Amino acid sequence: MASEATHEEAGHVEAEAQTQGEYIQHHLQFLTYGKHPDGHWGFAHTEEEATEMGFWSFHVDMLGWSVALGLLFVLSFKKMADKASVATPSGFQNFVEWVYEFVNQNVKDTFHGHSSLIAPLSMTIFCWVILMNTMDLVPVDILPWIAQTISGDEHIAFRAVPTTDPNITLGMSLSVFILIIFYSIKIKGVGGFMKELAFQPFGPWMMPFNLLIEVPTLLAKPVSLGLRLYGNLYAGELVFLLIALFGWWQLPAHFIWAAFHLLVIPLQAFIFMMLTIVYLSQACEDH
Repeated sequence: MASEATHEEAGHVEAEAQTQGEYIQHHLQFLTYGKHPDGHWGFAHTEEEATEMGFWSFHVDMLGWSVALGLLFVLSFKKMADKASVATPSGFQNFVEWVYEFVNQNVKDTFHGHSSLIAPLSMTIFCWVILMNTMDLVPVDILPWIAQTISGDEHIAFRAVPTTDPNITLGMSLSVFILIIFYSIKIKGVGGFMKELAFQPFGPWMMPFNLLIEVPTLLAKPVSLGLRLYGNLYAGELVFLLIALFGWWQLPAHFIWAAFHLLVIPLQAFIFMMLTIVYLSQACEDH
């Protein structure tokens, strides 16, 4: 009897663990839109359906939040600029001016080239990434519940943190990589850019070894830039999901982790911005 009771308890624990695993797995799925195997386009209702849609599918939730938060940044800053006052500045105007001075000073200290694009780009990256990261503080069950209520589908997936999607972070880093190539060719010319890859650091006689060093280093820039942001925010979201499994006991742990995450959110945005400035500065330096 004791062995049977022990076996039942083990089975109960295993079933509970499986349920918790399914809970986490469901919250890590995206709201995916794509082409089903039978040819029609629509939303995926399971992870298997999302996988079957293949590469040409869209994470509607991530794209929607990215665009919405980008518009929030642009429109709010534009509204402030339209109503800016030297005599009686508002609190939001003071905040925007502080952000501008902070970003502009970092650009002046780090970027050694001449471009009117770098400062606006850096400010956009900094503010946009902060807004996307801040969505990680929204309780993990609220937005999926709203999406399920509106759609009437209790199995639909819905995520709210765009920087937990590698497609978003790598897309941003790929844009930065394109600018790196553009400025490298603009400043040094095609020949100068190719010579820099082939002849450094050991000179023209060591060209094969130079290429083995410089080409992976160049290609690693967008990968490291995007995956660093994705990894940190994905880990933060996963910890919030694990805390949510505590039930009513989650509140103290949730607030502690959220307080710590208040440091992670701006820090990761700052790192992404600074690495962008550094990489573009290196692209503009003519050796």
